[in-house]
Amino acid sequence: MLIRNLVMLLTGTALSISVMGQNAPLFPRGEQAKTDHQVGTIWLNELSPADSSFSFSTTMATFAPDARLHWHSHPGGQILLYTDGVGYYQERGKPRQTVRKGDVIRCQPGVEHWHGATPTSGVTYIATTPTQKGKTSWFGRVTDADYSGKP
Repeated sequence: MLIRNLVMLLTGTALSISVMGQNAPLFPRGEQAKTDHQVGTIWLNELSPADSSFSFSTTMATFAPDARLHWHSHPGGQILLYTDGVGYYQERGKPRQTVRKGDVIRCQPGVEHWHGATPTSGVTYIATTPTQKGKTSWFGRVTDADYSGKP
């Protein structure tokens, strides 16, 4: 009886640890971003910088609730792979979209857009950005109307 109870306890503990590990972040949050092109707290972790072999960078961005980037565009485009939370994405002249874990957004080259977290949920994504065509162009701050999704 004692051995049976011990086996059950160890099995339950092992299953609990396995489940907890599945919810742990894959990569560390990184450093807090300090730019003039954001509202709120954003952390960045450059997972793989561009180099002479690979002309794109891969960065993980984690947004606290209510955090967002200003309007911007990428000359080579950008792919956003959402890994956690709930956020927003909007292209200039189009309705704001709600994005969730598992969504993929393809930011077309040169298209003005913004992305960030919702007021109540943080959001995390991995961004792949070609760098050979130039740096990000920054535009104005996202208005309260744009952020709230009201035209």
